[in-house]
Amino acid sequence: FVDFFSSALSDLCVECTEQYACQYRLFAERLSQLEEAEGDFDHFTQSYQSLGARRQPNNGLLFTEWAPGAKGLFLTGDFNGWEKLSHPFTRKEHGKWELYLPPKRDRSPPVLHKSKLKLIILTENDEYLFRISPWARYVTKRLDSVTYDWIHWDPLHPYLVLHPRPPKQRSLRIYEAHVGIASSEEKIASYQSFTLNLLPRIKHLGYNCIQLMAIMEHAYYASFGYQVTSFFAASSRFGTPEDLKKLVDTAHSLGLTVLLDVVHSHASSNTDDGINQFDGTDSCFFHPGPRGNHSDWGSRIFDYSSWEVSRFLLSNLRWWMEEYRFDGFRFDGVTSMLYHHHGVGMSFSGSYSDYFGMHINEDALIHLMLSNHLLHTLYPECITIAEDVSGMPGLCRPIAAGGLGFDYRLAMAIPDKWIQILKERRDEEWDMADIVYTLTNRRRGERSIAYAESHDQALVGDKSLAFWLMDQEMYTNMSALMPMTVVIDRGIQLHKMIRLLTHSLGGEGYLNFMGNEFGHPEWLDFPRKGNSESYRYARRQYNLVDMQHLRYQQLNAFDRDMNHAEDKHGWLASAPVRCNEDKVIVFERANLVFIFNFHPSCSYTDYRVAAGRLGKYTIKLDSDDLMYGGHGRLEHATEFFTEPVSFRGRAQSFKLFYIYHRFLSY
Repeated sequence: FVDFFSSALSDLCVECTEQYACQYRLFAERLSQLEEAEGDFDHFTQSYQSLGARRQPNNGLLFTEWAPGAKGLFLTGDFNGWEKLSHPFTRKEHGKWELYLPPKRDRSPPVLHKSKLKLIILTENDEYLFRISPWARYVTKRLDSVTYDWIHWDPLHPYLVLHPRPPKQRSLRIYEAHVGIASSEEKIASYQSFTLNLLPRIKHLGYNCIQLMAIMEHAYYASFGYQVTSFFAASSRFGTPEDLKKLVDTAHSLGLTVLLDVVHSHASSNTDDGINQFDGTDSCFFHPGPRGNHSDWGSRIFDYSSWEVSRFLLSNLRWWMEEYRFDGFRFDGVTSMLYHHHGVGMSFSGSYSDYFGMHINEDALIHLMLSNHLLHTLYPECITIAEDVSGMPGLCRPIAAGGLGFDYRLAMAIPDKWIQILKERRDEEWDMADIVYTLTNRRRGERSIAYAESHDQALVGDKSLAFWLMDQEMYTNMSALMPMTVVIDRGIQLHKMIRLLTHSLGGEGYLNFMGNEFGHPEWLDFPRKGNSESYRYARRQYNLVDMQHLRYQQLNAFDRDMNHAEDKHGWLASAPVRCNEDKVIVFERANLVFIFNFHPSCSYTDYRVAAGRLGKYTIKLDSDDLMYGGHGRLEHATEFFTEPVSFRGRAQSFKLFYIYHRFLSY
């Protein structure tokens, strides 16, 4: 456990070590209980094969549901002319209910593919409730309806996988994407259009991983996919389950890893088309009373101590891995899971008292350990990323050492820092030491995904980096056929430098939200009553980057070459070494020397740089290149030779004849 701490051992460290040992003991006990009761963990986590609707070898259908608070259960739908009570379930032990429908006389299934179904719950108060199975694999909504329908999905010819999963990436360059907004048209885009139009673009840009948002079905489109109603159903807004399978398979053919943005931190409070009050009680999948409600999100909180909730959520992970062949997950809302206070109104100081005590949701913590144990044991190449703003220590440490077992955590302080600087400080007031500290302040032995901005910054009410930098001038002055204004010059140069510095110094992986690579203008706002259900801002205008006369193309080219440079040199998989911080940031990583001059008006001559390796250095990537919207002030054929002159702790160094300030129009 000593590796958890970068400082010397202290009484506090001993206390934390005991906490990690306790966490591991609780995890081991829970795992042992599950395996003993269920036979084996593998079977337990594939419960989608024993719950919900399953076709039998004779084409009969077996329906099994867990509804412990129900007095009765019935199945209705197209197959029986919507007779409400003609097909009752039989009560089994442990709150389970079962119904078998034999095949038709012609041996075809009793429920046809794409036909509608509903469960009817008889509550203890003798009330009949219409419900959708929590295990439903496909749900749709008619335009004239406000709720979703359960569609029996059992195609005669399901999609056949053609390509193997790509090997685990040495370093992650993640393209965060939302299928529905992946079009310049004012509409909801599809899985098919994403496969055809966006996958080649992502590959061309040098990203090696896609993180798909809003795939788990959600009734409210404007929730960005974070109010899940059907956990086993791929969103039907974008197409069919087979369309999504083809998208993932095609991505694999391009060597792209595909991660799912999984939401197990809470669930939609919808009842008619969600899992809230599924059996007519307040406590089926969730804690009863106030503990089961998230005050800020208006959603339901899972009871992670529940045996059946563990079955449901762990099987859900297996489902997406097996059925759709995702390669891993970005776990949303981990902070909300880890603490009883859900992180609401909290300011995490970094003190260990923030992370250990009665305010920790031990059940959720053990559940996350079980999730990572499941995924990394059965799928050794699987990648898991935690979205945690608190800085919980041990989050990305091995389970055997008492950690939670994630591969990466999101470095959420970095985008906040960039926005704070752009909002509050003049260029001359930028504190390089503060920037470097934020970019490098991460827990020892725990890998981070760095990003300058994500979908959070693009949402209405906030601004992307490009919009903070250039604002209204993006509408009128982005033509490459006219001289750059002061605002556009400053914006374009800083946009590149901020992203490269974050990419090269901020973590062991990098993430970009779709469109931000080329400085997408405007914000992101889904159709809702407040904007008259408009799709104007619920799209990504890729048409802008395809217009050669606009400067968006220059930003896009820099992002592409930045990623390809990382692919060649692998700095994300290497440790950064040494930094200078006098408005010029210099550091080494992966045998490369990175040099950033953030001063708005001062250039430097004969600038000495410490070098870890003896020999010749040449320019590999230059943000001032004309093709990237720069000013072309550097001669790329220049060679820089080290000298036996010690500098900043290095035995050798070399001189740069000139380090130009970042833009000319200042």
